[in-house]
Amino acid sequence: MSSTFPEIYLIRHGETEWSASGKHTGRTDIPLTAKGEQAARGLADRLKGLTFQAVWSSPSQRAFNTCTLAGFGAAAIKKLDLQEWDYGAYEGVTTKEIVVGRPGWNVFRDGCPGGEQASDVGARADAIIAALRAVAGNVLIFSSAHFLRVLAARWIGLPPDGGEHFVLDTASLSIFGYEHDLTEPVIRRWNQK
Repeated sequence: MSSTFPEIYLIRHGETEWSASGKHTGRTDIPLTAKGEQAARGLADRLKGLTFQAVWSSPSQRAFNTCTLAGFGAAAIKKLDLQEWDYGAYEGVTTKEIVVGRPGWNVFRDGCPGGEQASDVGARADAIIAALRAVAGNVLIFSSAHFLRVLAARWIGLPPDGGEHFVLDTASLSIFGYEHDLTEPVIRRWNQK
């Protein structure tokens, strides 16, 4: 999986009760399920032997506990910009429930009342990308689905709402990198279990 250029390894946190039920989980800090903990431990084998110049985690317990169970908690720095989308009034609500009162709603296009819009999340993603490009080496990141989807879109030059075209499972591994040189960012792997 390696390249001659720096690579960014992205891990979506393990399963939580809300991720399993489809509830939007932005800033509510809920723990991993037993299944989520088991999947997080399994990441240690998948990352074995890899070295990282930096390890960053969202401050949420679901992301940081995934990081810790994967064996990287001692090296991790918590970064606020890696937090999941702030869903505002839609926190803890499923998409199916939202579209009953707001037909056709799409978080990437419509954002969340009292929470963030795609442009807000995109600005945080851009700040993370700037920080990544300042690191001379591989970086390992632990965060949440919608934020990482926006990060992927911004990494390859799409607008933040381009994140709607990426699906991301719990405890999945994705890798950003470059093609011919550092001016050509690419997605090398996506949503691997």
